[in-house]
Amino acid sequence: MSGNGLDHDGHGRGLGSVLSGLAVAVGCVLFLGGFAWGAVQYKPYTVPTQSMSPTVKAGDRVLAQRISGGDVRRGDVVVFTDKTWGDMPMVKRVVGIGGDTVKCCGTEGKLTVNGQPVDEPYLHGKTPASASSFDAKVPQGQVFLLGDDRYVSMDSRVHLDDAANGSVPLSAVSARVDAIAWPMDGMLGRPSGFEAMPGGISRPGPLKLVLGAVVAGVVLILAGAAYGPIAGLARRRRDRAASPAGR
Repeated sequence: MSGNGLDHDGHGRGLGSVLSGLAVAVGCVLFLGGFAWGAVQYKPYTVPTQSMSPTVKAGDRVLAQRISGGDVRRGDVVVFTDKTWGDMPMVKRVVGIGGDTVKCCGTEGKLTVNGQPVDEPYLHGKTPASASSFDAKVPQGQVFLLGDDRYVSMDSRVHLDDAANGSVPLSAVSARVDAIAWPMDGMLGRPSGFEAMPGGISRPGPLKLVLGAVVAGVVLILAGAAYGPIAGLARRRRDRAASPAGR
């Protein structure tokens, strides 16, 4: 039976073809599914100003997870749109939520939330955490927003005389920045300075899983597609070695 090649070559080629086809099919599902999942979860934005430097610099392309207002936590870098702020998408950091009292500057020039000093290692430059002092009570259903470069950022401090004490409604928040896609600085960390406060800090979105699905899909597609040429090359080498001329 081995002389006709069915047990070895024929059976092997058949199983190999099935497995390679399966790898390509699964790879396509993962690749396309990952992209679809990412499109549902995330939206790209280009940051126009230096107000969030050094965390996010002007011109950086970020990926922001679509969220609702109820998902917002202190320390989140969010995308929001508010008519009072110019009715255009902006990126700032949430430092206070409804019911909080946000002040600056306390001990060692730190921002305080409900009397608790907040460590902010992401700030541009050294303390104080704000060039100007302020004291704001955040209304329920609102968030208080500051840039990471407090010396150039036009943020809630500029709107302190507004009816909402400089805050914006949770409904204005559309997304939370998870990563810098270009120049590929990677995932944004969650600030530990707010972790001990009620509600804690948010968890990273599913971006790593999305990217993992896409990468795994590419690997399976390439591996499955490569089986045919590799198997054909190996078969030709065996045939040449087995022929009288190859002996």
